[in-house]
Amino acid sequence: MEYTRLGRSGLSVSRLVLGTMNFGSRTSEEDSHAIMDRAHEHGINFFDTADSYGEGATEEILGRWFAQGGGRRDRTVLATKVYLPTGDRPNEGGLSALHIRRAVEASLKRLRTDHIDLYQMHHIDRSAPWEEIWEAFGVLRQQGKVLYFGSSNFAGWHIAQAQEAARSRHFLGLVSEQSIYNLMSRWVELEVLPAARAYGLGVIPYSPLHGGVLSGVLRKQREGGAVRSGSGIWAAAFAEQRDSVEAYEKLCAELGEDPAHVGLAWLLAQDGVTGPIIGPRTTEQLDGSLRALRITLDDDTLARLDELFPPPAPNGAKPAPEAYAW
Repeated sequence: MEYTRLGRSGLSVSRLVLGTMNFGSRTSEEDSHAIMDRAHEHGINFFDTADSYGEGATEEILGRWFAQGGGRRDRTVLATKVYLPTGDRPNEGGLSALHIRRAVEASLKRLRTDHIDLYQMHHIDRSAPWEEIWEAFGVLRQQGKVLYFGSSNFAGWHIAQAQEAARSRHFLGLVSEQSIYNLMSRWVELEVLPAARAYGLGVIPYSPLHGGVLSGVLRKQREGGAVRSGSGIWAAAFAEQRDSVEAYEKLCAELGEDPAHVGLAWLLAQDGVTGPIIGPRTTEQLDGSLRALRITLDDDTLARLDELFPPPAPNGAKPAPEAYAW
């Protein structure tokens, strides 16, 4: 396993992040526990979850796994999230100091731990002032309940706002940003990635295969297998870019690599990316994902991928504002 620092922090994390969204819904608790054990065997130490996954059930699955002992909690960098509603009453969502306090206590109870390593805001809360958020987070840090803080689904200017507010309080601030990022969704390259690099945030891409569209859907269809891109926004993306996806799979075949592994390897090659979140439903899928760490994409291959899935700007791979102005 390869390791890197999480942003500008001193925290070492694996370059593949174990996502747990499937735990309890698509993957049984027994299989979820087996996947986490296998992740540790492979050296994956960075686990990501959220209080909203399974309405808290996913955190409970992790908690029962930690409770088995064997150093499971000590060997895990545990990340969870706060923001989405946990009930129908007022103050049961968002980033108010009240909800943050209640949410962290509930997560700690479900996770059966005394601290969270990385506490991430699941979304920007436009109604909560940064003074309130950082004061609430500061209390959690002083209490030893949270060690690091991160964001998710933030725009570049939200990151700037958060960091400048933290700086005024002499806080470390954010150490990571979790965004949707993959070959088919590259919008973060315009402003989020530059902001993250400037402020020293590690970037944790979720949906690295765009809901399975980049996992070899055409090959799977030919083989009669099930594909995850059959509905919703993933189906629309597949329909719009079918020719590019077909060319992508042909390129991967030329390389002799699985499309899913190439998609992960491309993310690992991007400047500022800490590690993509993988969401295996079986231990076999987890085992296969490690192949991405051994794939090196040369300049020619990276250029061909840019041709198939161009950066989100008419002027090519340029930073903002040159990407859309001059």
